[in-house]
Amino acid sequence: MSATSVPPAKVRASVLVWDAPVRVFHWLMVLSFAVAYLSAESETWRLVHVSLGYTMVGLVIFRLAWGLAGTRYARFVEFVHGPKTVIRYLRAMLRRQPQHHIGHNPIGALSIVAVLALTLAVGASGWAAYNAMAGEWVAELHEAVSSCMLLVVGVHVAGVVMASRMHGENLARSMVTGHKLAAPEDGIRSAWWSLAAVMLAAVFTFWWLQWQSAPV
Repeated sequence: MSATSVPPAKVRASVLVWDAPVRVFHWLMVLSFAVAYLSAESETWRLVHVSLGYTMVGLVIFRLAWGLAGTRYARFVEFVHGPKTVIRYLRAMLRRQPQHHIGHNPIGALSIVAVLALTLAVGASGWAAYNAMAGEWVAELHEAVSSCMLLVVGVHVAGVVMASRMHGENLARSMVTGHKLAAPEDGIRSAWWSLAAVMLAAVFTFWWLQWQSAPV
């Protein structure tokens, strides 16, 4: 039994699983990607689109660091699995008998890694296109990678809905409250609200500076 999974018999309490920085990262990414995608074709909202792209790249850089030094279920070592584990979990889902995981399940972990990688690719291609560095093909690449990211996000949302129904728990709500059903000893001790506050302050300050530099 892995450290991130728990047999149903042990599930008996609501415990803190997702720290505040992970939750703030998640919802800021959702907001930034949604608005950036919707504003992609508008010249009027170009600065908003670019600013949110930079925001997403900054958030991913933080998440990579937090994935190494963060709390138990935020660390990559706890939820990134090899291909065999992913395939085994996918087959179990098709049989409607997936193993319950306290943290990210193998399919969810795969989509998270994909989103992190695609965000960096979107940011790099968008920066090159915005600065007219490599011709029209970079802009086309930026659009293609963005569409691929939208597809991954859609698959991730569908997976969350399926897993929530199979396990009888609201996974989206747990990313708001930070709590999931597990044995008390499996919870994390601190939510790290102070770091989450620093994250929010940094993002809002960046947005304010971008707004101040916007042309009239």
